[in-house]
Amino acid sequence: MRIILFTGKGGVGKTTVAAATALKAAQRGLKTLVISTDPAHSLSDALDQPLSPEAIEVAPNLFAQEFDVYYSMQKYWNNMRHLMQTIFRWRGVDNIVAEELSVLPGMEEASAFLWLDKYYREDEYDLIVIDSAPTGETLTLLSLPQVAQSWMTKAFAGRNLAIKTVTQGVRMFTGVPIDKGLAELEQLFTQLERIQKVFLDPKVCSIRIVTNTEKMVIREAKRAYTYLQLYGYNVDAVVINRILPARAGAAVFKHYLQSQSDYIEEIEESFAPIPVLRVEHQGREVFGQKLLHQIGDSVYRQHEPAAILHEDQPYELIERGEGGYFFRTKLPFVKGEELELKKFGDELVIDLGNRRRSLILPRFAGMLRLEEYRFQAPWLVVSLGRE
Repeated sequence: MRIILFTGKGGVGKTTVAAATALKAAQRGLKTLVISTDPAHSLSDALDQPLSPEAIEVAPNLFAQEFDVYYSMQKYWNNMRHLMQTIFRWRGVDNIVAEELSVLPGMEEASAFLWLDKYYREDEYDLIVIDSAPTGETLTLLSLPQVAQSWMTKAFAGRNLAIKTVTQGVRMFTGVPIDKGLAELEQLFTQLERIQKVFLDPKVCSIRIVTNTEKMVIREAKRAYTYLQLYGYNVDAVVINRILPARAGAAVFKHYLQSQSDYIEEIEESFAPIPVLRVEHQGREVFGQKLLHQIGDSVYRQHEPAAILHEDQPYELIERGEGGYFFRTKLPFVKGEELELKKFGDELVIDLGNRRRSLILPRFAGMLRLEEYRFQAPWLVVSLGRE
């Protein structure tokens, strides 16, 4: 099985590109499932037909699903849901509020992970395409296994209690046996860890970043790329969506077309050697399989949609002691030119003659100072230390 996850800033067209990719793969004979983890649920709009919290067939070889966290908990984790409600009520929380709080922070993402674990183990599909929530939520999804257990321990334990102490107190207070809920909770952690290993396997999972030719969108795409690489996930393509064609060159678009050309060049240079795929603006909203088919043809002119388009690890952040770090990044476009590097908060700005490239670091790096840097082709090595 192959898994492809699409991410990017809200509004860039992730859903459209994900749906077009899934449709293209299905037309190539792959049994494909496209699923939406975005609570906004625009996948049904893109396909122009209603979907359900279970996978349904929407075209030959193509199945679609929109996650519903309450449906997922009711069907698969009802004991855990009752456990959480009981604990919150034991702590004096109103019944209605306890019902809402039973869906824990990150549970939306966890339910997505658990469905994917189910599908991966059953091996029913050749390809799963994920239309993810905007970038921040995607990073929450992918980092969830590391933080879930810590959060749950704190949630159950209060300030000083261990989970067992709390559950014994709940039993005494309510008389409700909660062993099944705890068993589901432990199983949840096991499944989260298992499916994350699948996501970290570049032979199985690829992440594709969707962007537009706008400054803020490109900056968020760069930030997402940095974090995904640092977490160990393979980004195998960048998709530039809604490119205005040159034939739209009326006077009103003159400056936009020029800036668009500059931004496309920046994207291709910043993400090199990752393939950069392009989608022309369709001149209208994209609903229905006919337009999705056109977009799929546009995106994958020279590529198979389910192929691994790139595999590399161009970023490294290495702890060097005393709170300092070495940051290494590949600069494949540098051919021995003199370069100058400056740091502004969490951004590194590289000047190469009349060219400029910016790299986005993890946010905590804004508290570090630039000590020195050197270029050892193709690596730029940057030393960062505490103020």
